[in-house]
Amino acid sequence: MTRESVREYLREAEEMGVRDFYFTGGEPFLHRDLVGILEDALRVGPSSVLTNGTLITPERARTLAALERESRYALELRVSLDGLTAAMNDPIRGEGTFEETVRGLRALAEAGFLPIVTAAQTWNDAADARLRDEFHSFLRHEGIARPRVKILPLFRIGREEGRSRGYAPTEFLTEEHMRGYDPWLLQCSNSRMVTSRGVYVCPILIDAPDALLAPTLRESMKPFPLGHGACHTCWETGASCRN
Repeated sequence: MTRESVREYLREAEEMGVRDFYFTGGEPFLHRDLVGILEDALRVGPSSVLTNGTLITPERARTLAALERESRYALELRVSLDGLTAAMNDPIRGEGTFEETVRGLRALAEAGFLPIVTAAQTWNDAADARLRDEFHSFLRHEGIARPRVKILPLFRIGREEGRSRGYAPTEFLTEEHMRGYDPWLLQCSNSRMVTSRGVYVCPILIDAPDALLAPTLRESMKPFPLGHGACHTCWETGASCRN
């Protein structure tokens, strides 16, 4: 998306009362105008960047810190790190990404950020408490004084479908699942994913043709059938990028 096309969506979002903005990809720092786009977004509301951290240099981290200092609203960085070692992380994120991501985290910490580290839970529940503690210890060792870690559920699509498994035929939502359930707990009830192709119902279903809702935000605010396996994961785990 060009900076001007993002501005158009920001204008529409402001008119609709949108309260915050998230920038994700792919890798958002591959966009040469991302800093300018963030500058525009921060005039409207708090903004977060969801990144793998591999392109965050000390200079870029200082640029982002200066941008936040000069802005009315907060800028937050969320960095994906799916393991405490290259052996854990790289089969999911790509060869060599562990070291590059850790360097990016260090750069953000040195620039004054407290990045949120997000990790997909590829381990079993019995190991969860231990690994959460180990993530915090690891991040403190890398210079992040107050680690913040968000553990995400596995969405069995894309690379994960080949790495482990896809969704089983029984992993879908029915009317019974939704009986007595507050649909506003689902991110798709009040959030949308804006792309150069139009507006999708959510970032997880970016490759699903039926998840492309409309060319504008206003037109996209309509019901969507929760027929994907990923919808079952959101319902089951309360998965959301918003917290």
